[in-house]
Amino acid sequence: MKKTLAASLLTFTCLMNAQNWPDTKPPVAEKQNHVRDIHGDKVADPYYWMIDYFKKGKDSTKVVDYLTAENAYVETMMADTKPLQTELFNEMKARIKEKDESVPVYKNGYYYYSRTERGKQYFKYCRKKGSLSAPEEVLLDVDQMAEGKPYFAAAHFNVSPDNTMMTFGVDDVSRRQYRIYLKDLRTGKITDLGIKNTEGDAIWAADNKTLFYTAKNDVTLLSEKIKRHTLGTDPAKDVVVYEEKDKSNYLGVAKSKNQKYIFIYSAATTSSEIRYLPTDQPNAAFSVFQPRMKDVLYDVYPLEEKFLILTNKDALNFKVMETPLDKTGLQNWKEVLPHRPDVLVEGIDEFRNFLVFNERQNGLSQLAILDRKTQKKDFLKFDEPTYTVRPMENPDYNTDNFRFVYTSMITPSSQYEQNLRTGARTLLKQQEVLGGYDKSQYVTERLFATAKDGTQIPLSVVYKKGFVKNGKNPVLLYGYGSYGNSMEATFSSPRLSLLNRGFAFVTAHIRGGQEMGRQWYEDGKMMKKINTFTDFIDAGEYLVKEKFTSPQHLYAQGGSAGGLLMGAVMNMKPELFNGIIAQVPFVDVVNTMLDESIPLTTNEYDEWGNPNTEAAYRYMKSYSPYENITKKNYPNLLITTGLHDSQVQYFEPAKWAAKLRDIKIGNNVILLKTDMAFGHGGASGRFDYLKDVALVYAFLLKLEGIKK
Repeated sequence: MKKTLAASLLTFTCLMNAQNWPDTKPPVAEKQNHVRDIHGDKVADPYYWMIDYFKKGKDSTKVVDYLTAENAYVETMMADTKPLQTELFNEMKARIKEKDESVPVYKNGYYYYSRTERGKQYFKYCRKKGSLSAPEEVLLDVDQMAEGKPYFAAAHFNVSPDNTMMTFGVDDVSRRQYRIYLKDLRTGKITDLGIKNTEGDAIWAADNKTLFYTAKNDVTLLSEKIKRHTLGTDPAKDVVVYEEKDKSNYLGVAKSKNQKYIFIYSAATTSSEIRYLPTDQPNAAFSVFQPRMKDVLYDVYPLEEKFLILTNKDALNFKVMETPLDKTGLQNWKEVLPHRPDVLVEGIDEFRNFLVFNERQNGLSQLAILDRKTQKKDFLKFDEPTYTVRPMENPDYNTDNFRFVYTSMITPSSQYEQNLRTGARTLLKQQEVLGGYDKSQYVTERLFATAKDGTQIPLSVVYKKGFVKNGKNPVLLYGYGSYGNSMEATFSSPRLSLLNRGFAFVTAHIRGGQEMGRQWYEDGKMMKKINTFTDFIDAGEYLVKEKFTSPQHLYAQGGSAGGLLMGAVMNMKPELFNGIIAQVPFVDVVNTMLDESIPLTTNEYDEWGNPNTEAAYRYMKSYSPYENITKKNYPNLLITTGLHDSQVQYFEPAKWAAKLRDIKIGNNVILLKTDMAFGHGGASGRFDYLKDVALVYAFLLKLEGIKK
């Protein structure tokens, strides 16, 4: 007699705690005397020495040896899951359409697209002139360029206005330090311009020979300068057209959609400043659009006769203003779209005849279309309870066709084109899930957990039909909650491997993101950061209360600042979770924020605070995962990091793992896996990253006693 699906799912979960860990001792990290002394507070940090590789590079063999020993320990502890990891990798890879092609984008007389080939990890970047039936021109064969390299990223493909040359950036270390190359599209010759340690983006002026790019600090990796380069000249003589003195600001350069202006953006999380230059005057000085104002952000969108400004000045959730092309100061700004307390405006796509506003209301993304002549406003409407919609690349200012992407936790990524004048909508492409994906076999829900202070926390939920809410099934709870980054409800084909084995997956849209508006972010940063962690705990307790799961079957996952979240909730409520995945986790908050030589530290003061100020120091110390380890029975823990991580340095998770092992009680395992060739984003190939996913899933399945 065949088992029902529900019975099968129950069979998966009844083997809880059936896993057997090898009787192998983990590496024991050496302790050295080191004391942090600030604000009258002396704190011992015996694992501080692990920063040595960051300071000395390849001369520091002790750190590498320790990380290698940790990797060997992971291999031993997870050895019995090797067949399962292989099975997971193969089934996830089998869902990916290997020979594929992106939707072509029309720019300046050409259709641009990328295509992938069977068995290849990377892609070809191509174009066709005038028509999709024209002969293909392969601009860059990234598969060929990446051969023999453990990591390779080519990005920021910018073609000159006359269509004869293309710049692009290359990072083959995984530190996000790009070199800029030039390809002559007439001859095929590729030239290293000698411009290194950049963000990778080189912006063309109208003369087809002048480039503007961002230069980074070699040590801190902060973007500090915008330089001007003329083709054929020595890059050592490139002119600095702007230098940012405020170390808390990020710096970038870009060209407007209508191709008339080059913008320099300088921004922190609370204020911004823009400089602009006509593209046909590359040697002129940049003009300040509006000098930076305390706690005011603004962005600029040029139209034919005026600039639009998106700003939060006297408008928490942002409003839209306008100003003449020749009078850009604040005193000339006039309101176009007023502030709405229940709607966050996140961006504008400008066209000659229409404006499309990228908005967020009640935790859901939405697109609003405004006819510039009639002022009529419409919204794109969707039926699913939780979903994500966002603009695609829309580089043509003069078109009436608008492209966007729609997805949900059960709907694969779908790319549409809508005629803004007629409303006609065309599906250009939907992500193919090979092997047969039946959307009707999965369920997505939008729920709300009540936080301790009464705040309603949105949850996006997905599971396979047959999942029984009896408290006995496994749930993976995911969260981030920092920088105002909203976690979207999106489809994941690898995630099907968990759902098909009985897991439910839940994203908690906790404070610190921006899902519910700008105040949602303000209430989860700086001296209110604790809300991020308590929201996540409340979400987990809600799932237990509603019998989605129980603490014996509840798991949590987060990366980077989401790794900080994992460390904090482990300290605050370890008994709520059976296992935790912390990926490239930012867990040594105080020590990192005190060291300005560590990449990106000063850029983060507006997010976490500056611990050189005692109040900020005390508050950070109260939640920093590394600072608050005590003798507790912590959940099983898998930590992943990268030796070359530019965002969260490897030594944070390494120190954290060592200290946890030294202090914790109980028999739950702590595993530290370091990618010795990669950085913050992991492997660069389109299949290799699935090996990391397979390890994570195998860890979760092992804890559940699910063996295949």
